[in-house]
Order: sequence, then C-alpha cells, then structure tokens
Amino acid sequence: MNVSDVSRRNFLFSLSGACAAGLSSRRLWADGRPPVTNPRATDGDERYGPNWEERLQITVGPDKADLVGSDDKVLQAAVDYVTRLGGGTVKVLPGTYTLRNAVFLSSKVRLLGSGADSILTKIPSESVELGRDSDWYDQEITLRNTKNFRVGDGIVLRAKNPSNGAQIVIKRTLVARSGNRFKLSNGLRKNLWLTGKPTCASLFPLLTSENTAEVTIENITLDGNKDNNENFNGNYGGCIFLQDCNRYTIRNVTARNYNGDGISFQICHDVVVENCHSHDNSNLGVHPGSGSQRPLIRNNRLENNDQGIFWCWGVKYGLATNNKIDGNRRYGISIGHCDTDNVIEKNTITNSGQIGVLFRDDSRGQDFWANRNILRENIIENSGGDAGVAIDVTGKTESVRIFGNTLRETRKKMNRTGIRLGQEVGKVNLNENSFEGFATELMDQRKNSEAS
Repeated sequence: MNVSDVSRRNFLFSLSGACAAGLSSRRLWADGRPPVTNPRATDGDERYGPNWEERLQITVGPDKADLVGSDDKVLQAAVDYVTRLGGGTVKVLPGTYTLRNAVFLSSKVRLLGSGADSILTKIPSESVELGRDSDWYDQEITLRNTKNFRVGDGIVLRAKNPSNGAQIVIKRTLVARSGNRFKLSNGLRKNLWLTGKPTCASLFPLLTSENTAEVTIENITLDGNKDNNENFNGNYGGCIFLQDCNRYTIRNVTARNYNGDGISFQICHDVVVENCHSHDNSNLGVHPGSGSQRPLIRNNRLENNDQGIFWCWGVKYGLATNNKIDGNRRYGISIGHCDTDNVIEKNTITNSGQIGVLFRDDSRGQDFWANRNILRENIIENSGGDAGVAIDVTGKTESVRIFGNTLRETRKKMNRTGIRLGQEVGKVNLNENSFEGFATELMDQRKNSEAS
C-alpha cells in the first residue's frame, strides 16, 4: 500500500465523519440518503437543478417575432431551436397559422400560445389513389395524380391488407419528389399493393409527438377545419395526438372542429389535461388511450363531441374531476376494456345523446371489464332519448362503487332510467344516490342482486 492510498483513506474517513455530524440534525430521505439542499446544474442530472429566473424563450408570429411566419415550418423551426439548446418556451404570438404538416414536439418544450388570438388550423384534406405497388421495404410511393401535394406535407397512407383485410395506417412526411413519385420520411414497413386500394391523404394531427417527456402545451387554440377534412381515426390523429409519451401537461387549450378527436394520447403516462375546452369534434373530446396510466382530467369543458371522455383500453389509476360535459351526441363518459381503479367524481354531465355514463361490455376475454372504479358525487342530467339511461353498467363489470351522485330528468319521464345494471353485472355498491324525474330509478336486471 502506498502513501497516497493511506492519505486518501484518511481523508475519506474524516470527511464521512464530518458529513455524519452535519447530517445528524437534518432529515434524511426514507432510504437514508441526505436531502438535496443546494442543487447545482450537473451534467446528466435531470432530477435536480437550480430554479433559474430566466429560461430560453423564442417567439413566433406573422411579424415582429424572433421567427416570422404563419405555417408549420416556422413553428417547427422554433421547437427545433429550443430543443437543440436543451429545452425552453416557444411563444406563439397572435395570428392564424395554417399547417400543411403536424408540429412535432420534443422533450422539455413548452408551447405557449396567446389564447384565442393564436389559432393553429390545417389545410383542407385531399385524398388520391396510389398509382403503383410499394413493398414494405420501400421508402417511396407513386400517386395516381399529385393534386396539391407538396414536399414537406404530412400525409396518411391507408389500405387494406391484401392477405387478411386488416386496415393499414401509415403516417409519414413527403420529403422529396420526382413527378408523381414521392420519397417518404421513413420506410413503409407494410405492403401497399394496389389490390388493397391504397390511398394518400393530407391528414395529420395539429400537434403531435412520440417517445418524449416533460412537455407543456398551454393557452392556444387548435382548429381542425372539420368541414374541409375527412375523418381521421383518434388512434392516429386529433387536434393533439401523443404516442408513448410521459408527463405532458395540456392546459387552457381549445381543441375544436377536428374531424376526429380533440385530445388523444395513447400509451402515455401522467398526462394532465386541465382547464381545456374540447368541443365540436366529430369523435372524442378527451381520449385517454390504451395503456395510459394515471391520467388527470380536471376542470375542462367537453361539449358537442360524439363522446366527452372515452377511457380506452387498460387505462388505470386515473382521475376525472370537476369537468363540465355537455351535449355530447352519444355518451358523456365511456369506460370499459380493462379500465380499472379509476375515480370519476364531481363532474356535471348534461344532455348526453344516449347515456350519461356507460360502463362498456367487452366479452372477448375472461376479465375485460371496467372493474374497481369509483363514480361519486357527479351530477348527471337529461341523458338520452325517450329510453335514455343516466348510468348504464353492462357486461360482467364488478366491484364498482357508485355513490353520492345526483341523477335528474327535467323533461317528461317517458321510459328513462336512472341506473341500469345488466344481467351479468357482478357486485356493485350503490349508496346515497338521488333520483329525480325518472320512470325507473334503478333497473336491476340481474337474477341474484348484489347491489346495496
């Protein structure tokens, strides 16, 4: 052992003793590590850092901005700029921005609009047939005619799988052109053969991202130009569409007039949607998509969509609270396939076209129902037509608690029902719900009632 090793050990021993003495009067973490009391910016440490008084911000606008323009290119340039420097705010100044492609968000970016004065919309959609076969390894397509397609456009390619008839959906950007041939941003990875009747359409989300985290979308208006666009499935598009993302906050956003969903996120965790107004969309107001964990949906207005909130497959440990859900054409709230351990509380659900709250049936598996959910302290009023239902529990749903809700009908009673429990429904805890104006307050169709 050399002298330097001995000296180093003595130093570390002395240091550890001093640290122990210094920490003895301070509270340690639960696992015994000392607390962080004076954080510094350390390379690679994303958990702790100083609270900087000023952070990077770049403005975008039709004039008098850091980046001047009114399309997706200038917005994307601003996002890419702050991303290169580790994140920051893109401030969207008042104006109408007409997009030919989605704006792709990156981690640690805040997109901050100017409320009703900053509007993102999109071009009218066009759809053309493909003129030649493309194989799964190709990175180009040939259109039968180009119409108004340009390099830089966001597109969706759709076809039927010629082998099994399943739908093929591929989202790409056109990045190069020679006549009717266009190069794509990425390879196809699926066969687009003419036997499957493939088409190319100028459809895309307004804001989108994949595999990113720590993003805020705030105080901006998104308009999908519904009257001039064909429908785009909410598993792929919407005013906002996210895939495999984490820790997003969507706040004070208006998502309207999309021929599809207003706000959709698939396999995304810890997403907060608050104080938003999602309205007049063809499909879903807010779509917490398959596998999404711990969504928080609060203080929103969800109006005149097909459905207000649609809990997709396997959405767990979420909370929907204090939302005003009005005039949705089918359901105010729908919850189903493996959506468990969620709380739906203190919402006002009015004028739903068919059902106020639906617990969906899914008989394709052994345990595919919306079990162990809580529905409490909601106001559900004027649901459905002549035979409307305020709360409809179907399939083999079980271990659900429905209590403290106010169910009202201010129209004629007709054949309307407050709560309906299907024939195969399991144990449901019903407690302290109030009913007003229904022909039938509780319709329990089970042979062996377990409601209380």
